Amino acid sequence: MLDIYVDGDACPVKDEVFRVAARHMLKVYLVSNSWLRIGDSPLVEQIVVSQGADVADDWIADHIGEGDIFVTSDIPLAARCVKNHAIGLAPNGKPFTPDSIGMALAMRDLMTDLRDTGEISGGGNASFTRQDRSRFLSELETQIQAIKRR
Repeated sequence: MLDIYVDGDACPVKDEVFRVAARHMLKVYLVSNSWLRIGDSPLVEQIVVSQGADVADDWIADHIGEGDIFVTSDIPLAARCVKNHAIGLAPNGKPFTPDSIGMALAMRDLMTDLRDTGEISGGGNASFTRQDRSRFLSELETQIQAIKRR
């Protein structure tokens, strides 16, 4: 059974996930460190974990399985989920795959090192755009259809 796991604390595409999941009658686990305002759907289960570094990530990585979909901006969490044979998407629609996750981790580590040494400043994250939202919706639909065909 295909489920969708959302790293919910800072996810800008929660509503989009809920709409697509409802269309396909898929269960969504919204995992966060605090209660979030969401609609009243029996398909969405809000999981509130205790405060602490990586507690939400640990819950997702411990529960996600092969063929499930995850949504996160957290690259180390994405690597853990890909290792569990899950299919991942960043909120901008960029897929996390076994072929791409190594490079994503390496770039994350490089950028962290450059910030730590003062070579660059700031987070370097581009703002979230309407095109990102559209790309996310398209890629989520594509991934769901691909899993259903298997």
